[in-house]
Amino acid sequence: MSQPTIESILQEDRQFPPSAEFSQRARIKSLEDYQALYDRAKADPLKFWSELAEQELHWFQKWDTVLDWNNPPFAKWFVNGKINLSYNCVDRHLETKGNKPAIVWEGEPGDSKTLTYAELHREVCKFANVLKSLGVKKGDGVGIYMPMVPEAAIAMLACARIGAPHSVVFGGFSAEALRDRLVDAEVKVVVTADGGWRKDAIVPLKPQVDKALSEGTTAVEKVVVVKRTGQDIAMDESRDLWWHDLEKDASTDCPAEPMDSEDMLFILYTSGSTGKPKGVVHTTGGYNLYAHTTAQWIFDLQENDVYWCTADVGWITGHSYVVYGPLSNGATTVMYEGAPRGSNPGCFWDVIEKHKVSVFYTAPTAIRAFIKMGDEHPNSRDLSSLRLLGTVGEPINPEAWMWYHSVIGKEHCPIVDTWWQTETGGIMITPLPGAIPTKPGSATLPFPGILADVVDLDGNSVPANEGGYLAVRHPWPGMMRTVYKDPDRFRKTYWEHIPPQDGKYIYFAGDGARRDQDGYFWVMGRVDDVINVAGHRLGTMEVESALVSHPAVAEAAVVGKPDEIKGQDIVAFVTLEGTHQPSEDLAKELKKHVVNEIGAIARPGEIRFADALPKTRSGKIMRRLLRDLAAGNEISGDTSTLEDRSVLEKLRAEGS
Repeated sequence: MSQPTIESILQEDRQFPPSAEFSQRARIKSLEDYQALYDRAKADPLKFWSELAEQELHWFQKWDTVLDWNNPPFAKWFVNGKINLSYNCVDRHLETKGNKPAIVWEGEPGDSKTLTYAELHREVCKFANVLKSLGVKKGDGVGIYMPMVPEAAIAMLACARIGAPHSVVFGGFSAEALRDRLVDAEVKVVVTADGGWRKDAIVPLKPQVDKALSEGTTAVEKVVVVKRTGQDIAMDESRDLWWHDLEKDASTDCPAEPMDSEDMLFILYTSGSTGKPKGVVHTTGGYNLYAHTTAQWIFDLQENDVYWCTADVGWITGHSYVVYGPLSNGATTVMYEGAPRGSNPGCFWDVIEKHKVSVFYTAPTAIRAFIKMGDEHPNSRDLSSLRLLGTVGEPINPEAWMWYHSVIGKEHCPIVDTWWQTETGGIMITPLPGAIPTKPGSATLPFPGILADVVDLDGNSVPANEGGYLAVRHPWPGMMRTVYKDPDRFRKTYWEHIPPQDGKYIYFAGDGARRDQDGYFWVMGRVDDVINVAGHRLGTMEVESALVSHPAVAEAAVVGKPDEIKGQDIVAFVTLEGTHQPSEDLAKELKKHVVNEIGAIARPGEIRFADALPKTRSGKIMRRLLRDLAAGNEISGDTSTLEDRSVLEKLRAEGS
């Protein structure tokens, strides 16, 4: 074997079964029901997905073949089936749910708007016709660079309606990062806004688009601008148009284009740890089914739910679980423009109270930030409408999970801790909230139809409680189809890292994991982040969890630093809660705490205190940059996704 597996050292024994009341009302009501679903899907995955596709979605034409896997790893699902995602999200609900709120939007300054399914349908048809009037045809790329406003979702659905693949770029990306993505995706029209609100300030979007297009290297012909913040912006008469002017005269009649199941729906760029971002390609039919089914079962969507996922539409979570998954189910989805900020640290709890949110889905990073802000904010709001909580984006530390459970969920809301990726299209490992008892820090069990495993680098399953690599052994409908214009990268990165045996391909997720004696999955962080201390390969997540369980620590990021004797030594970057101050004594105490929690092998050689950690704009800690800092190297690779560059400068100054 070319590489030893990862050692797992974190122990967590607490278990929380769903309440009888929750299970009784839930779509999947017991562990036995889950097991029966899982076994059925495992015995015949194609029959399982085919039945769901028939039951749950509208098709203009049924498929000939459920899965074509003749040329692995390039899958085709529901071959020759004709479908339209916009139709499934809007049109088919009109008869029964036309007056039901589809999107409930809250702007950061406090303005709000509700669109019913009938109103959403009208807006989507109008904007689809606008795109057509600008020369956008089936197959043409549309770039979306927007704040969290309803127009962002409308633009996505309008693209899906006419068969124009969209590429949404998060509104916080720089002009350079935007240009790279517009060029790669061969975008013809860009949809943007003058600006958006974030933390009481205007994020200027249109000026960044102007900058991105100034070099003339893109195929962009037109720019459509939503008036959101009202500041003065430059408009190029030959290229730029206001959304409201175009919409005025647009027809509300725009039949949905029957799309082939395998027609491209969108390209979404994921930043590689090095080099050029990867354009992840998702297609129509399989993605629709997977986003729909996972949203329905995992969030236990019921007719009266007000569902809020806090992600931005610029990320896959925003695609699958703000827009497409909830709307395909005819649910009410909340969009919020702002972020917790100095002037209103409790704004998320305000939104829950105001709109009576019942299902709330957010990131561990946000939860740790809430802990740091103090319990008084959630405790002073009425959160009694909540019935289900979820987390997404990275593994959650058990202590942060417990806080979420007790302070936000008041100990009665199940928590769905979900593991998935941009590449997987939807959630892969997760509790089904009425059926699966949860353990703090574990994503629990695979979704029915997902044949997940923990393997060594030869693709052999590793024993229980041994660390290895998270892998998936069978294709699934929501899987990415390729890296845009780079099929070799797709094959090598995801499907050949673990060499295929006897023609059987295994999907390599790039995460370390272990399975416990109950078959529960514990994700241990990116394999790239594994630290090798004196021959022991340790996942960062476990050491970080040990640090976060100390009352003084709000957040921790752990990296390896070259060490002559041990190979690598552990360096921990730590932010402190509220009143705690950095000191030598506290650093010693934290090292001792880690030893007590998980053993001497994991003792950090160095503790560095920080006001904040470098994060991507989706809230993930950029450990790669911390590794460079710890080793005293120059910062290398792509930093376009970094939210706040000053954090890095400060850490660098403190370390020198």
